[in-house]
Order: sequence, then structure tokens, then C-alpha cells
Amino acid sequence: VKCQVLRDKAACSIRITREHHIAQARRTARHKAEELGFSPIDVSYIETGVSELASNLFFHTGYGGMLFFIPVSDKARQGLEIISEDEGPGISDVQLAMTDGYSTRGGLGGGLPGVKRLMDEFEIFSEIGKGTRIITRKWKKSDPTPGPSPKRRRGYWKK
Repeated sequence: VKCQVLRDKAACSIRITREHHIAQARRTARHKAEELGFSPIDVSYIETGVSELASNLFFHTGYGGMLFFIPVSDKARQGLEIISEDEGPGISDVQLAMTDGYSTRGGLGGGLPGVKRLMDEFEIFSEIGKGTRIITRKWKKSDPTPGPSPKRRRGYWKK
């Protein structure tokens, strides 16, 4: 795990190339969320979402990828942005991948749709042969959080 100060806040990154990095990513997510003062339930949501993102990087890309943990603020809100980036094969059908129950590995199919439900904001960008970038944000509940409605845009989903 590498951390550095960005905009007066410590941002961290972790390269996911081995299975044990998934657990390391979960621990980093828990540490950052607790450090920012998230509730225990939201810490669990963040940790679970990161576990899924890290697993996807390890099991689906063939090359692994990077997770970034960035403290963010928006006027009166404070939160945590988590970015997953890879240079893997890309997702051929993002809409299908965002469907509950869909799995490419024979699992329960709760992966990306589950991450979207656990986090307050979720965006996915994917291009075949170039990779995938997923941006998620969780805002502290004590802060006013407007709930944007889900929107489908060409090539990705945005909540």
C-alpha cells in the first residue's frame, strides 16, 4: 500500500496482482473509512464493495490492476472515493454486467450491481482491449446527501 498527501489528505493506492492483495485492499478500505469517521455499517459497506472490486481485478483482468482510496469533500460533505483501474480485456456488455444474477464465473452474480447498491455513487467506463475504470464514492451519513436517480448513459451506468 502506498499513501501520499493529496489536497491536504492522505490518499492510498494498492496494486492487485495476487489473491492476498484482496485482503490487503479490504484492510486498507476499513482503515481509511474508520479514519474518516464513517459509521460501522458504512465501513462494512465500503469494505465489502472494495473486496468485490479487488476480486474483479484479480480474477477477471488477467493482469490485475490498481485501487485508489481518496478522501473527498463536497461543500459540507466528506467521503471516500474508490477508483478501480485495469488494462484488462474490458467488459463487452456493461449493461449485462450490471444485471443482478449475471456471472461470468458461475457465482451468484451480485458483484458490480452489489457494489453500486453499497456505494452512494458509481460510474463505470470500459473499452474492449483497453480496460475498465470504476469510480465509486461513499458519503458520510451525517452529511446531507442528495440522492440522484440512476441514469443510463451510452457505454456505462451512472447512479
